[in-house]
Amino acid sequence: MPLRAISLVFAAAIASAAIVSAQQPANATLTAVPGIKVGHHTLTERPTGCTVILAEAGATAGVDVRGSAPGTRETDLLNPINTVQMVHAVVLSGGSAFGLDAASGVMKYLDEKNIGFRVGQVVVPIVPAAILYDLGIGDSKIRPTADCGYQAARDAAAMPVSEGNVGAGAGATVGKTAGGNRAMKGGLGSAALRMPDGLIVAAIVAVNAVGDVIDPATGLVIAGTRTADGRGLADARKLLRSGALQQGRGGRAGGNTTIGVVATNARLTKTEATKVAQMAHDGFARTISPSHTPNDGDTIFALATGAQAGNADVGLIGSLAAEAMADAVVRAVRQATSIPGYPAARDLPR
Repeated sequence: MPLRAISLVFAAAIASAAIVSAQQPANATLTAVPGIKVGHHTLTERPTGCTVILAEAGATAGVDVRGSAPGTRETDLLNPINTVQMVHAVVLSGGSAFGLDAASGVMKYLDEKNIGFRVGQVVVPIVPAAILYDLGIGDSKIRPTADCGYQAARDAAAMPVSEGNVGAGAGATVGKTAGGNRAMKGGLGSAALRMPDGLIVAAIVAVNAVGDVIDPATGLVIAGTRTADGRGLADARKLLRSGALQQGRGGRAGGNTTIGVVATNARLTKTEATKVAQMAHDGFARTISPSHTPNDGDTIFALATGAQAGNADVGLIGSLAAEAMADAVVRAVRQATSIPGYPAARDLPR
């Protein structure tokens, strides 16, 4: 084949590859942040599971707990006044307090790779965690273990995050203000925002709220407390204002909880990461009503990998974190599928 013909064929191949690449959507989940991997392990027999967010090179971290019934691990370590500056993973898990055991499996995985905080000759992986209560779904004796955490860490990848009935969102439900018999399926969602200057802010969340989930773009409920016949949405905001919600409704204490992580490629201090975690809770407030109740353990971690050079605008990053978290909450219920007794948003009439 003549050289010119070969050149034309090569040019055509490059152009074709460019078109295919342009047609493929960019990663719009937490793993859009370089250095972050996500893995799930789902116990389909109950269902329940755990989700592991790996930052093997280390990430500066903060946390903010707003719900009054939290189940957490290593959150005190993230206080800006305390010594350790970086974490190597965060675990989100079902199974209530039992699910905190999943973090031990992640520690084992990181220990095998010699990843952690060096203390003399010993390396200790730093793995904060938060749990949600899903023991009312199926056999409560089935819950995430250390082995589940290990397998989720082993399977973690930088690919776009799977959403819906996976990992920590497998047994999640929403809309329990009028009791569990009128609730719907929650789930796990993720979203990412990319700025023109290269800044990335992303979120992942397991939505297991007492309240309804609202699309902030329309103000309409998309999943939550159903009407008495189960065929429509009652709107917890209207029930609250009408007095229809009586004291003691809304599920058992600690029987709910929305837990998540926001991450950025910006360089932040622990104090700044903590502020970002605080601001990210606005994403919950915009999409979950009611949120941060005595029956929720709502918790958000913030991770900063520091890959992007230059000074970080904490106010901008925190505002974007709230936007990304709101998007992730909405995706969590829209990507969910029904389980017995708990229809998903996609199942209700439009």
